[in-house]
Amino acid sequence: MIDQPLFISLLALPFLAAPLIYLFGRLSVRKGKLLGMKVAKTLTLAVLLAEIVLLVLTVKAAMGGSSVQQLIGLELMRFDGIGLILSAIVLVLGVCVTIFSFPYMNNEKGEEKFYALLMMTIGSIIGLGFSYDLFNLWIWFEAMAISTYFLVAFYNEQSASLEAGLKYLVQSAVGSALVLFGIAAIFAAMGSTSLEDIWQYGAQLGTLGVLGLVLMIVGFGVKAALVPMHTWLPDAHSQAPSGISAMLSGVVIEAGLVAMLRVISMTGKLGGNWGYILIIFACLNILVGNLMALRQTEIKRLLAYSSLAHVGYMLFGFGIGFAFGSGAGTEGGFFHMLTHGLMKGLAFLSVGALLYALKLVKGDHSALTLEDLNGASRKYPLIAVCLSVAVLALGGLPPFAGFMSKWMILVAGVQTKNTWMLIAVIFVGLNSVLSLGYYAPIVNRLFKREMSEVVTAGKRVPWTMSLPIVFLTLAVILIGVWPMLTDFLLYNGQYFLLGYFFN
Repeated sequence: MIDQPLFISLLALPFLAAPLIYLFGRLSVRKGKLLGMKVAKTLTLAVLLAEIVLLVLTVKAAMGGSSVQQLIGLELMRFDGIGLILSAIVLVLGVCVTIFSFPYMNNEKGEEKFYALLMMTIGSIIGLGFSYDLFNLWIWFEAMAISTYFLVAFYNEQSASLEAGLKYLVQSAVGSALVLFGIAAIFAAMGSTSLEDIWQYGAQLGTLGVLGLVLMIVGFGVKAALVPMHTWLPDAHSQAPSGISAMLSGVVIEAGLVAMLRVISMTGKLGGNWGYILIIFACLNILVGNLMALRQTEIKRLLAYSSLAHVGYMLFGFGIGFAFGSGAGTEGGFFHMLTHGLMKGLAFLSVGALLYALKLVKGDHSALTLEDLNGASRKYPLIAVCLSVAVLALGGLPPFAGFMSKWMILVAGVQTKNTWMLIAVIFVGLNSVLSLGYYAPIVNRLFKREMSEVVTAGKRVPWTMSLPIVFLTLAVILIGVWPMLTDFLLYNGQYFLLGYFFN
C-alpha cells in the first residue's frame, strides 16, 4: 500500500518551503546581511533533495510487482507511473537549475523571489503530474502558469522581457480559459470531473462532453506548444533567466503535454482517432520547429524553436501508442520526454554559462548570438564540449541519449507495418537529419581557431555553474550508452497511459 503521509509530504513540502525561502531572502535585502540569502539558497536546494528522497520512498511504498500500484493517495490525487516520470524530470532538472543559479542570479534585483517562484513551479508540476480530477488538474496548471509568468518576466526593467511575459500571460490565460470551459462542459454532461468517472462512463459523454474534451486538449496544447499555438514560446524562453529557460523547455511544456495526455487516455471508450490527430500535430510541430530554428542567429531563440520539433517527436511516439496500441511507441514518447528534459536543460545551462561569462557579468543583457561563440572552446573548453554534446544529442547522433529515444520512436512506427506510418517515419527521420543544419553550426563556431572579441574579453565560469552542466552531460551520455537505466520509468508510464485507453 502507498504511504499517504509520504505522498502528502511530497506534494506539500515545496509550498510550505516557498514562503520561508522568500522571507529569508527578504531579510537579507532589508537588513543588508548576506546570511539570509545564503539560508534561502541552501533551503531551496535542501528541499529539492528532500523531495527526491520522498519520491524514492513513495515509489518503494507503492511497489506492486513490476509496476507502481495505482492507488489513491488522496481523494483527488493518484500516484502512478505518468506522474512519476514528470516528477523525476522536474526534480533532477530543478536541482541542477538551483545550483546553476547560485552565481548566475547572485545580487540580481528580486533574487529572493526567484528561488521562491522556482520552488512553487516545481511543486505545481509535481501536483499536476499526480492529479486525477479535471478541476484539480486545472488548479495545479494555473499555479504553474502564474509562477512561471513572473519568472519569464523576471528582468522587468527590460522591455523585451516584459513583452515576452505579457505574450506568455495572454496566451496562457486563453489556454486556461479553454480548459475551464471544457471542464464545465464535461461536468454539465456527466455531473463529475473525476478522470476515473470519465474513463468508466466515457461513452455517455455525448456531444457536449466531447466538445469539452476538445476544448481541454486545445487549452493544454497552448502550454505544450502545439503548432500553431506556440507563438509565446520563443520569446518566453529567450528572455527568461537561463535556468528558467531550461525549466520552461525541459519540463514546463512537457507538463502541459502530460495534462493533455491524461485527458486523452480517459477517452478510449469514445473510439475517437486521437492517435492519428496527435501524429498530424507531431509532423507539423517537427517541420515548423526545424524551419524556424534554421533562421535564427540568437542561440536561445534557436533552442526555443527546436523545442517545437522535440515536442513533435514526443507526440509522434504517443500518437503511435494511441493509434496502434503500441507500448513501444508510448515508451518512446516518454523516453524522449525524459531525454529532452536532460538534453535541453544541458543546452540552456551551457549557453547560460557562456552568456554569464561573456555578457551578464559585465551588466550586458543582450542576446548571445552565433557570432559570439566563435572560438569559445579555446577559453572555455569544458563548457564548449558540454554544449556540443547537448546539441549533437538533440540532433539525434549516437551514442547520445537523443539518438536512443528517437530510434525507439521510429522503430515503433516501422513495427506498425502501416504504409502511411512508414511515410511518416521517413518524414520524421529526414527532419531529424535536417535539424543538424542548425545544431552543427553551433559546434563549428565553438571550435573555430579565432576567438570573437566577446570571448577574448570574457570572464571565468564559476565552478558551481559547471557542476550541474557536467552532471547533465554525463547523464546524456550514460543513458545513450545504457538506455536500460530508464526501463522502470518508461514501463510504468506506458502501462498507466495505455492501460486506461484500451481497457
